[in-house]
Amino acid sequence: MLGYYGQYSTEYLWALMVLTTLFFALPLFLIPIQWGRMMQWEIPQETHLAIYFGRCLGALLLVIGCMALRALITGKGLSYIFDILFLVYIFMFFVHIYGALRRIQPITETLEIGFWVLLFVLNIVFYPAGYFVF
Repeated sequence: MLGYYGQYSTEYLWALMVLTTLFFALPLFLIPIQWGRMMQWEIPQETHLAIYFGRCLGALLLVIGCMALRALITGKGLSYIFDILFLVYIFMFFVHIYGALRRIQPITETLEIGFWVLLFVLNIVFYPAGYFVF
């Protein structure tokens, strides 16, 4: 199953990069409090720390997007980007499981658990090579 649709890995990565940049990276980087409200988070009175962490996360997502863009343009490092995405998806899965078990996140974040599982499966299916690098 690993790389079953690997011949479409660049198309998948283009779509993933554009969508995550538009709906996650840029909103978190530019308007983290508004994004948090949209995701049904209870926003504290003092928002400086939330803005800081939101922008940090948005910046990190933009870095991953830039790395993906470089791999797509040059054709080099595609499997490396997919390996990074595997790690992102695994860590985000456990972050959201933890929040759900502790009941410290809104339902939108708990529902994201399925989103991270889906992205992990898509990463397997569209993996550009027949082996894991890490």
